[in-house]
Amino acid sequence: MTEARRPRLAVVSPFLDKHHGTERRVVEWVSWLARDFEIHIYSQRVEDVDLSQVVWHRIPALPGPHLFGFLWWFAANHVWRIVDARFRGLHYDLVFSPGANCLDADVVSVHILFFEYVRQNRERLRLAGNAPRMWLRILHRKLYYALAVSLERRVYRNPRTTLIVISRATGSQLAKLTGRGDFPVFYAGVDSETFNPQKRGALRPAARESLGLPQGQFALLLVGNDWRNKGVPVLLEALDQMRGLPICLLVVSREESSACLALVKKRQLEGRVRLLPPRDDVEFYYAAADCYAGPSMQDSYARPPAEAMACGLPVIVSAAAGVSETITDGEDGLILNDPTDAQTLAGMIRRLYVDETLRAQLGEKAAETTRRYTWEKNCRDLAALFEEILRRKAPPAAQALEGKAMEADGVSRKP
Repeated sequence: MTEARRPRLAVVSPFLDKHHGTERRVVEWVSWLARDFEIHIYSQRVEDVDLSQVVWHRIPALPGPHLFGFLWWFAANHVWRIVDARFRGLHYDLVFSPGANCLDADVVSVHILFFEYVRQNRERLRLAGNAPRMWLRILHRKLYYALAVSLERRVYRNPRTTLIVISRATGSQLAKLTGRGDFPVFYAGVDSETFNPQKRGALRPAARESLGLPQGQFALLLVGNDWRNKGVPVLLEALDQMRGLPICLLVVSREESSACLALVKKRQLEGRVRLLPPRDDVEFYYAAADCYAGPSMQDSYARPPAEAMACGLPVIVSAAAGVSETITDGEDGLILNDPTDAQTLAGMIRRLYVDETLRAQLGEKAAETTRRYTWEKNCRDLAALFEEILRRKAPPAAQALEGKAMEADGVSRKP
């Protein structure tokens, strides 16, 4: 008796690795789904994936401006799959894409909405108010964002495409764009083997010594790019209001630092703010910190606050961050309702600084909360969704046959 063929899944993503939020989720999903699906990845670069468990169809990248590179990628991934179908007989039961990477996806996970990002950053994208040397870069971004928004409208409004989101906030924004609603929410999982209170405690003395943090220095931590959107300006304003306290801010980012350093200098906070490079072992920074502060202006979810919580670190996030949906204010974290309210933010930080018991309680509860959000559960739920879509796509005869088989096993399809 021959073994039933596993469903064939095409994953379409420009690149995959564990260093970026969206791609990290897809790597975790692919690793788990490979048990039940025959997975084919169409991508220009793949890292942190066991290639013995999947098939990588490598699409070459073109050098040059990001806009041209994306246009090439968008066209090429369609061409590669058409050629594979015609000449190699590779036909896919499902096509999955993180974002609007193709026109034929059955399932799209929405991690960021460019139409919302452009709306919120309209002023920053104006030529007026920016130095002439920045104009060419801004024009390039405006063209790229215009393309991205156009594709979002085309792909996300297709009623045959199942859309999933990583937070309810993203779902609300998506509903405005599509007129659709009730999107499945998949909060990101956390790797509890890497991020946990015991490991943080073991790493803490060496991490603080390495960063030169003296005893009694209270270290706030923020991890992420796009420092303006992540809330660095309001953090600097809050820090300015607490000049009498030994509190410093550690900002971990790969973003070009000159503009951020200029703002630090303007507020005369040079000795209290440090810009640090990303590390593969980001838990090193969580171990050194006393509090994670992420007052994002807008954030679909963001991994760092969840990872910090898993480490037992007290966190402050804004209500505009998707991760706030998993937090109960005052129980396992603190939520800043207005991400521009520096005075309230300063009060929250001051409260954590003076109350060691509160820090411990919030950190302990935070670690408990994150244990409910595992990659295993996340991937099981996604596999169940894929299987349901496959059932809906199956021909009527196949659906009837499946129904008879279930009845023969004593299983009713009715609720």
